[in-house]
Amino acid sequence: MSYRPRLAVMIKVPRPGRVKTRLGRDLGMTTAAWWFRHQSQSLIRRLTNPRWDLILAVAPDHAGMSSRIWSPDIPRIPQGSGDLGDRMSRIFRELPPGPVCIIGADIPGIQTSHIAEAFQALGDNDAVFGPAFDGGYWLTGLKRTAPVPATLFDNVRWSTEHALTDSIETLRGQRIALISKLRDVDTVADLPFA
Repeated sequence: MSYRPRLAVMIKVPRPGRVKTRLGRDLGMTTAAWWFRHQSQSLIRRLTNPRWDLILAVAPDHAGMSSRIWSPDIPRIPQGSGDLGDRMSRIFRELPPGPVCIIGADIPGIQTSHIAEAFQALGDNDAVFGPAFDGGYWLTGLKRTAPVPATLFDNVRWSTEHALTDSIETLRGQRIALISKLRDVDTVADLPFA
């Protein structure tokens, strides 16, 4: 049986002081929230594609589900509580069967070709990661032909140079592909014009 691939974009309501706070320390919280709002809207437009279903995994849960910032035509699910690993694991476990890739909304360089590359990699692998230059990653995906490992993302040192290595370690025994390396935006130095 063939399942339709799904791309989940983890996204926060762009409120000053609630999103991109490290960037906000450089630019001001209002400017950082403005940047994130426009970046995420551009990303959603760019990655809407007939080859996969695009879903927004929103936070905070209630405000994200009712926000008018994003098109009401795009399905939404709440991220729920916990650290990044808890929230991503929940997405992998709760979406209907089939391959799922998860990305953040703060990676200006993502193109449809990168997402297609990730889903193609899942054809021959159990998991895929798109490494970031800081030791983390901008994409993670699972083929999901077997149950999601109970230890997925356990003990990952988030927001460190160890995040990718730690995450791969939680998938021991799985076939893992690495795709294109991209830059996420945490500080002003990460911005494309910086």
